Amino acid sequence: MRQSMITLVLATLLVGAVAAKARFTSTWKAPGAQGVSFAGKKVVGLIVHDDMNLRMSAEEALARELANRGLQGVAAYRLIPKEEIRDPKLVKAWFERAGAAGVVMMRLIDLSKEKIPSAVVWQSATYYNSLWSYYPYSWGAVYEIVPARTEVKFIVETIIFDVAAGHMVWAGTSESTNPKGVQTLVKDIVEAAGAEMKKDGLVGK
Repeated sequence: MRQSMITLVLATLLVGAVAAKARFTSTWKAPGAQGVSFAGKKVVGLIVHDDMNLRMSAEEALARELANRGLQGVAAYRLIPKEEIRDPKLVKAWFERAGAAGVVMMRLIDLSKEKIPSAVVWQSATYYNSLWSYYPYSWGAVYEIVPARTEVKFIVETIIFDVAAGHMVWAGTSESTNPKGVQTLVKDIVEAAGAEMKKDGLVGK
């Protein structure tokens, strides 16, 4: 399957290639977002992708990075059965049972199929209005990588939702070139996102 090629590329083709750390090209924060705090609360890390091996590795990395920042980070695959991950109603029930306060979703974007999301899109597109309208949309727009490419640029959309309210708190689009692996890619994005959220006044200096 082409979707599984992303793991192969990260593991083999990119060895020795010149890498560039993640940098955010666009960010957006919700009005009043400064009042939202997930400190000490359970936050789910969810990677929108059909490749389960990729999801497990990346979600563990994301959960670990969240925990390093004072949150109760948990990988989505540990909460939600694979066969239920695309169903918003079932996922919502799993979030409620787990007592999740927030969710950080990362989605790989295929630039050949759609434009890079920006603040304009996040504010105007109806599927970004709430967690449960974005959720089914995101699973229908998963990145597929073409094999035999020696340089790969990953455009990743990172969105933070308040689960109880269902509202988007923060969103950003980042670029990474030739990451050395899934773990490194996620770590770089989280670090870059933290820096951007400091600029936006969402986390302490």
